[in-house]
Amino acid sequence: MPFPFHAGAVRLAAAGACALALTTLPGCSDGGGGGGDGATEPASRSPASAGTQVTIKDFTFQPASLTVSPGAKVTVVNKDSTTHTLTASKGGSFDTGDIAPGRSATFTAPSTAGDFPYTCTIHPFMKGTLTVE
Repeated sequence: MPFPFHAGAVRLAAAGACALALTTLPGCSDGGGGGGDGATEPASRSPASAGTQVTIKDFTFQPASLTVSPGAKVTVVNKDSTTHTLTASKGGSFDTGDIAPGRSATFTAPSTAGDFPYTCTIHPFMKGTLTVE
């Protein structure tokens, strides 16, 4: 009775191949940023369009200088292992508040043109400039 054994072996091999493919193919993950713990946060989790995103990584703002239109939405993504902020240095025109590792926050750029230096209030050596034009 080799046929039933052969069919079972083929089914077993096919099931194993499917399981292997499912564990090795890229999934629909967002790359791990965002925690996935289901906790509600005030920060935006929507992807930003090109040019309106600042990434915090290795205790730096990337890019350190960003130019946006008045009132533009700017998303800040924290890819570091510690909490950071992105806060206007003068005038309080924008402040993300604390952004935990792997999280993001969105703020609205000032409606007036100008250069707006910013810093991380937790790590004041981190600096950048938002230019509104």
